[in-house]
Amino acid sequence: MFTKTNRFAFDWWVVQKRSVYLGIALLSLCLLAAGASLYVWKYGNPLRNVGTGVKTPAGARFISFEGDVRVIRASTRETIAAKSDTELYPGDTVQTQESGRARIGMADGSTLIVRPNSIITVRVNARDDDGRKSNVHVVVDSGQMYVRTEQQPEGTSNVVETPKTSSKLGERTGASFGVNPEGTEEIRVNTGAIETSNRAGEKTSLNGGQYVAVNPSGTMSRPQRLLEVPVPSEPRDLDKVVVGAKGSANVGLKWLRPPSGSAAYYRVEVATSPFFVADGRVIERDQLVAMEFNASDLRPGVYFWRVRATAATGQTSDWSDPKKFVVASKGSGSQVAVANLTAELLGGNIYLVRGQAEPGTTIRAVGRETLVSTSKSFQVQITAPAGGREITVEALDPNGNISSYKLTLSGGGRG
Repeated sequence: MFTKTNRFAFDWWVVQKRSVYLGIALLSLCLLAAGASLYVWKYGNPLRNVGTGVKTPAGARFISFEGDVRVIRASTRETIAAKSDTELYPGDTVQTQESGRARIGMADGSTLIVRPNSIITVRVNARDDDGRKSNVHVVVDSGQMYVRTEQQPEGTSNVVETPKTSSKLGERTGASFGVNPEGTEEIRVNTGAIETSNRAGEKTSLNGGQYVAVNPSGTMSRPQRLLEVPVPSEPRDLDKVVVGAKGSANVGLKWLRPPSGSAAYYRVEVATSPFFVADGRVIERDQLVAMEFNASDLRPGVYFWRVRATAATGQTSDWSDPKKFVVASKGSGSQVAVANLTAELLGGNIYLVRGQAEPGTTIRAVGRETLVSTSKSFQVQITAPAGGREITVEALDPNGNISSYKLTLSGGGRG
């Protein structure tokens, strides 16, 4: 009997002890909750900025691109192909190959146009929280880049650096920076103003319509009057030239003098590629004094031509925008077939137009064009006109026949 009573007393004590622990724990929780409520009432919620206080900085974005454009990530050194949703962060490098070019939007609203065979690095691309002030710093390692700035609030900085110079751009400024393989550099200011300094600390102010050259040792020339681009006049874009009895055509290329600057001579190139890649150039003529040139013995096909000027000082202008013409037999009136024509939305108002046609067919849409390869498939990236829901796609075959197709942009499909 004694043993049984002791066992019962022991079990009762264990139960009561657990209850005491539970009560203490509940009381502690109540006190903590009361203290937290008092703190929030007096000082506000300490977690109210969680998730909004730390923001991932927005990267620079591709407005458009064509051809082979690559991005080297600074964080991983990984090389990726550019896409419409690719963002560029500080330290990232953009490489355009022989057939590539890209248009990039920066934090301050400025636009970069990276031309073929160029390498640039985004050093800084930052904007204040209020969106008023920004800091943009881009390095041109090789090739050529054009920059266009917009209106800039006080305190905004837009800097373009090359191996031998550093330039601060003013607002509403358009300027190009060239870094040549032989170690020379060029700065052309079309509009606005920039402040440039070389590695020795020598400073030069440049205004719209001025040009400077930088020699391999980094010395800048005195500012010169900018030699602008000659203006192509004939043949006009998309002109058709019919072949003669020998199955070829002679095409007279003509252009106007540069609007600004004095040209000593001109250089003309004719190619089967709008990028004027080495394998695609069929005619190259330099030291032309006259403002015309006869391109002879051109077989049926699609051709592009461009011209640039050189001053007596050695300054060269930029190339003119490529103009396209077609050498063809007399058209038979045949339909130029295009199949599986679709439009894929890449983002914003940028679309990728795809389809199939016979090799050698030229596809043109919204000012952009491409040549159908031997695979019979094509794609061309376009920027849709504001408010437009339908575009016209033109197909031109090597024989000079042209057909038009309507393409709806609400998901694709031929109209």
